[in-house]
Amino acid sequence: QVQPVESGGGLVQPGGSLRVSCVISERMFRLRTMAWYRQAPGKQRELVARISSGFGTNYVDSVKGRFTISRDNAKNTVYLQMNSLKHEDTAVYYCNSADNWGGPIGPWGQGTQVTVSS
Repeated sequence: QVQPVESGGGLVQPGGSLRVSCVISERMFRLRTMAWYRQAPGKQRELVARISSGFGTNYVDSVKGRFTISRDNAKNTVYLQMNSLKHEDTAVYYCNSADNWGGPIGPWGQGTQVTVSS
């Protein structure tokens, strides 16, 4: 496969939790920083979290303490555990390989929709 394949999105109430997953080709995953991005309606796509090949992590301030990014190198898969979800977390979530500045490297997948609503 060339494009990442994201899954796990859905509808969740405020304060709830959700875990999204992304499978990507070994060529785009191995020894690369992986990142999650999101795009809310009417807004630009933004970097949410990234994890290096050495498992170092960084988060945008708005999700610190609530979201956790992780990776499974044996499965070429990156995860985003989202807790204490808020309305403003509603967006389509995408994963991608990332450069040193958090910029996306490869093609985009379809993303997975996360909707936080009561």
